[in-house]
Parts: sequence; C-alpha cells; structure tokens
Amino acid sequence: MKDSRKEIVSWSLYDWANSSFATTVMAGFFPIFFSQYWSYGADSTQSTFFLGLGNSAASLVIAVIAPVIGAIADRGSYRKKLLIFFAFLGSVMTIGLAFIALGMWPLAIFFYIIATIGFSGANTLYDSLLPSVASERKIDFVSSLGYGLGYIGGGLLFLINVAMYIFPSAFGLEDGTAGVKASFVTVGVWWMAFTIPLIIFVKEPKGEKIGLGEAVREGFGQVGRTLRDLRNLRSISWFLVGYWCYIDGVDTIIRMATDYGTALGFSATSLIIALLITQFVAFPAAIGYNLLGRRIGVRNALNIAIFAYIAIATMGYFMQTEAHFFILAVCIGLFQGGIQALSRSYYSRLIPAEHASQFYGFFNMLGKFAAIIGPLLVGVITLITGDQRNGIFSLVVLFIIGFLLLRRVDEGRAAEEVEAYRRIQ
Repeated sequence: MKDSRKEIVSWSLYDWANSSFATTVMAGFFPIFFSQYWSYGADSTQSTFFLGLGNSAASLVIAVIAPVIGAIADRGSYRKKLLIFFAFLGSVMTIGLAFIALGMWPLAIFFYIIATIGFSGANTLYDSLLPSVASERKIDFVSSLGYGLGYIGGGLLFLINVAMYIFPSAFGLEDGTAGVKASFVTVGVWWMAFTIPLIIFVKEPKGEKIGLGEAVREGFGQVGRTLRDLRNLRSISWFLVGYWCYIDGVDTIIRMATDYGTALGFSATSLIIALLITQFVAFPAAIGYNLLGRRIGVRNALNIAIFAYIAIATMGYFMQTEAHFFILAVCIGLFQGGIQALSRSYYSRLIPAEHASQFYGFFNMLGKFAAIIGPLLVGVITLITGDQRNGIFSLVVLFIIGFLLLRRVDEGRAAEEVEAYRRIQ
C-alpha cells in the first residue's frame, strides 16, 4: 500500500544509511587522505588528476551496468536483492580502505572505485522503489525527506568522524591518521545497519517472477528496446540529457570541493568544518525546497537551483580565503538537496511507473556518465593550465546547457508519449 508511514520512513532511512559514504568518504576524508597520505610525494595537480581519474573510472563502470541492473530488477522482481548486494559490496570495500598503507594510491583508488560502484548501484535500485512507496501526491515530499534524512544522518556520523580525527585520544586512537582509518570502518557499519529497515519493511514491487538467468537475458534485451523507445519518448529524452548536463556540475562540485580547497592551501580542519556546514544547512533546505517546488512549480524550482550553481561555480573561481569557502559551503547546502530531490521526483512523473527500475537505470546511467566527464574535465584542465580555478569555472557551461535543455521538456506531451508507449508494450 502506497504512503504507508512505516515504508516511507524505512525507505528514507536508506538515504540516512548510505549518505555516510557520500559525506565522510567521497566529500570528506577520502580526497584529503588521498592527497596527503596515499599520494604522498605527488604534487597537488597530479593528485587532483588521479582523484578525477578514479571518480571517472567508477562512474564509467556504473554508467554501463546501471540500465541493465534496472531492467533485470523490473523483469525479475530483484530490486531489493540487488540493492542489498550493492550496499553490502560498498560497505565492505569502504571498511577495506582502513587497511591501506601510506603511499599506496593505486590500491586506494581501486577500493574506492569498487565502493563507489556499490554506492551507485544500490542507489539505482533505491530510487526505483520510490514510485512504489509514495503516491504522486506525496512523492516530492518523500523524495525530499530521503535527501533531508541523508544530510542529517551523514552529517551526524561525519561530526563523530571529525571528532575522531581531531581528538583521537578521546576515542582510544593513536593519532589523526588512525582516526580517519577508523572512520572508514564506522561508515561501513553505519551503512549496513541502517539498510536493515528497508530490507524488512519496504515491499518488493509486484512483478513477473522469472529466474535470474532469464531476467539477465531479458534485462539486456529490454535495455536495447528502451534505447529505441526513447526516440518516441522525446520529453523524457530531453529531460535525461538536460539532467545529464546540470547534475554533472553538481556531482563534480560534491566530489572535488575538498581537493580544490586543499590545493588553495586551506587547512584540513577548515575543509571539514565547511563540509559540516553544508550537511546541516542542506537538511532543512532539502525539506524547504520541496515547499518552494510546490509553490512555484517543480521545474521553476529546478531552474532556480541551476542558476544558483552557476553563481557557485563562479564564486569558486574567485575564492581567496577560508571565509569565502565557508560562504560557499552555505550556498551549496541551500541548493544541493533541492536540485537532487526534485530532479528525482520530477522524473518519476514523466516515466511509466511499471518500468521504474528500467527508466531509473537510465536516469542513474546518465548521472554517472556525467560524473565521468566532470571530474575528468576538472582534472585535465587543472593539469594543462596548472590552476584548479580554471577547472572549477569550466563547470558553468554544463549548467547553462542543462538549463536550456530542461526548457524543452513538455509534461503534457510526456504523458501522451507514455500512454502511446504503454499501448505498444
């Protein structure tokens, strides 16, 4: 039954669970630890390039497999089983980061890539469960609730992890390095523990029960059919390409911000404080942005967020002091959750609900293909010019293209195209 409070809370708690990886690992300690510990001896431009390469490699793998994962899940009712597999994979590989020694950047990148594949693969299935948990009336609220709980849960664990780094002796740890390594372990355990409510209380959407082998074959075939069908689902296609562009910039800023601050000479403590600011601003902002979308329309709210990110990337280029970095952290917190949550719920209105996993596979695929281009673009331009500012500023063009493509989406036409799609299935 849709709109069950127990299912909504249990579904949303998975955001609370996996956001610890996004916060402590992706945005927080991994970039800092990678540049200062695992890449010991390399200069900052090389470190930025290696980090961008690692993010891009992880994104390439998940971009290739995401639509197949979604299609398999739709045909065989394997959404929850696959989600559990990828979540477990990500949490175990995150714990493994704690055991990688000084200077071993290739091994650190490998573990990080596999953990990111687990994180992203599980998110594909998690997003696809949204239409079965919430009705159209509540879907914006539930999507925003998930992101909001993710920010507060990820922020709370990150706050504990920061204390472990700054005051290691209070936790029985030898030094800050031990504190960071222990933090990777806590993320893996936290991720596993708060996935349990989804496993127990969120129901697998009803679907045809077929064997896994047949589901794999059907899944690959369905991907090909969907690619052909998207030629007739033009409004969905315009949204996906526009989303591809603007979420590229958002994801790149999330992944590369601390590395950028490190390159500008900001202290690790200041970078961590900035991340905490972002998390705790983003929690109420993600919920509040749902209200803004309800008042002025979801697409108008998305447009405002895109222009805000243009301003953020421009401010990043001119940033000089740690105070500027804190201001930027507030600005990112105000719009990050909103643009992610409303993009997810807006897309759910455009697609056929009975093929949610399949279409969310493409949604996540494009998001991950974007995350190939963005970090690699920042890394390459930084390497060529020798200045991280140029890499950050290059993201502006992606937001502009995303805005222009989003203008081409017609919701009324999308509904007509989906009905036509259903008739030929």
